Amino acid sequence: MKIEFKSSFDRSIKALSSQDQKEIKKVAGNLIDILAVDKPLYEGLGLKRLQGSYWEVRKGLKVRILFRWQKDLVEFILAGNHEDIKRFLTSI
Repeated sequence: MKIEFKSSFDRSIKALSSQDQKEIKKVAGNLIDILAVDKPLYEGLGLKRLQGSYWEVRKGLKVRILFRWQKDLVEFILAGNHEDIKRFLTSI
């Protein structure tokens, strides 16, 4: 599986607090581990398909990661809150 971190993802992380940055890195790492070895997805992960190939994984209500999952490619696009994700999806 190929993993890409878009520049928009890197920029969005820099805008968050250090605590949120740590949570984002932890959630992204867990997701990569699960997808890389075809582990079953567990409910506590907070994984949700949004539209088409766009997915969201969250840590609590505040921290969310938007990514695109197509066959063997996962592209991390944006990290932020619900409104950030919603704003991105309406712009595509």
